[in-house]
Amino acid sequence: MAQSAVSPKTDSLITPVPLKTLAPWALFGGILMLVLLYFVGAEQGAVSVVSGEGVHEWLHDGRHLLGFPCH
Repeated sequence: MAQSAVSPKTDSLITPVPLKTLAPWALFGGILMLVLLYFVGAEQGAVSVVSGEGVHEWLHDGRHLLGFPCH
C-alpha cells in the first residue's frame, strides 16, 4: 500500500467564538438594524423624530426600492 506524503493535522484551524464575545456585537447589530428600519420605513410619517423634510428626501428612493409607500 502507498502512504500519503502529507500527514493529517490534528489541530483545527477554525475555533468557535464564545457566546459572551459574540452577544454584545449581535445586540449592537440588531439595534442598528431596527434604527435603520425605522428611518427607512416610518420617519416623516405618523411618528416623526426629526422635523423637516431632510430625512425623507435622503431616504426617499430607498423607501420605494424596499416597498415602503411614502406618498
